[in-house]
Amino acid sequence: MTTTPSRTPEPASFRDPEARVVYSPDGEVLRELSSRGREDWEALENARFFRRALEDGRIVATEEIEPGLLRHERLPFVSYPYEWPFEMLRDAALLQLGLLDEALAEGFVLKDGSPYNVQWRGSEPVFVDVGSFERLREGEPWAGYRQFCTLFLYPLMLQAYRGIPPQAWLRGSLEGIEPSEARALLPRFRRGVLTHVVLHDRLEAKHADRERDVRSELKAAGFKKELIQANVRRLRKLVERLSPKRGRSEWAGYRDAAPYSDEDAARKERFVAGSGPAEFVWDLGANDGRFSRAVGAEHVLAVDGDERVAGELYTALRAESSKTILPLVVDLADPSPDRGWRGLERRRLEERGRPDLVLALALVHHLAIGRNLPFAELVTWLRGLGSRLVIEFADRDDPMVTRLLAAKRSETHESYGREAFELALAAGFEVERREELGSGTRTLYLAKPRS
Repeated sequence: MTTTPSRTPEPASFRDPEARVVYSPDGEVLRELSSRGREDWEALENARFFRRALEDGRIVATEEIEPGLLRHERLPFVSYPYEWPFEMLRDAALLQLGLLDEALAEGFVLKDGSPYNVQWRGSEPVFVDVGSFERLREGEPWAGYRQFCTLFLYPLMLQAYRGIPPQAWLRGSLEGIEPSEARALLPRFRRGVLTHVVLHDRLEAKHADRERDVRSELKAAGFKKELIQANVRRLRKLVERLSPKRGRSEWAGYRDAAPYSDEDAARKERFVAGSGPAEFVWDLGANDGRFSRAVGAEHVLAVDGDERVAGELYTALRAESSKTILPLVVDLADPSPDRGWRGLERRRLEERGRPDLVLALALVHHLAIGRNLPFAELVTWLRGLGSRLVIEFADRDDPMVTRLLAAKRSETHESYGREAFELALAAGFEVERREELGSGTRTLYLAKPRS
């Protein structure tokens, strides 16, 4: 099917010409199928596993609205694997392996093994690439195995076995960690490394230029889908057993060590809850999600730069079956840029959906002092989001600010103070309400962007 002029192609979907994602003028998520893609779809839509996964929400809601054209549920926000804590990457891997196992039993397979095929309804993983399912070709292996290893398995192993969070690796290369790199990084005698890393690397080196020959050899040898299933089930058991190895975190348990009283925290909750209606909220520096929950929005993006904190929040949200709050690992002073072909395949945070309200609580002093970010720069960025703002300022006498300043040269942040902050804030926002907390060192502001 050829894209009509009224539809806008999704830049990240060009690699699969059989089932390309496009957007209608009113923002509907559509998928245009080629003749071969339509044949796969007609078989897939009647498969028991597919209907079951649609009903329980593991696969994005999908319907055919005209021959060769599908319409998908639109999810609140697109996130990427390099923004997920370990627990989210592991759950996305288990979702994909579980669907693949069920698909194989009915004669289907996945074309690939990419975590970019998974998105989220809050803390619930959702498989979104319906076009990745195709009828299994007898005698052929699972083509997505290598990609699953480089983008799922090796990053998970890196953190489980070495204690190295994989976000920087995944952000650095959209292809993930190569088998040769993983072999150099991972301990050989840990579970799964010999089979899925060392032997994988050896086989790649041996058959580097013989992909077609290997496929024909496997087919001639009577390669069966049962072998794929056995490998998928072994992978699933391996991934289930992996757990994150983490070092000390400055921000885990922050609520207990926070430099303000329970009364102040409760006043902050009331201030946030009274900030007005919002459908989509960004909570910057969300930590344990206390204020993400208090804001009462339909969708919340809970951003934190600490991978452990984001992982613990995700685990708590999964236990609550939350479909409202999406936790992500994002360093606001060094967020991921546009990535991929022509910088269009993976977009920077603010290009994926603008919030109605931003929460910036207990954040300003960490960016201004810890990362040397001038007030004016922070306000300019927040103003560019075009949303209302709840922001907190901590004075020089605040215990956390005192601690941060102690690690800096005295002259570096001489201008840090409430007057300078309010002057910068007023340049981009009109303050509607302010409230000083009982501690006397922190002030909350509700503001709207100046027109």
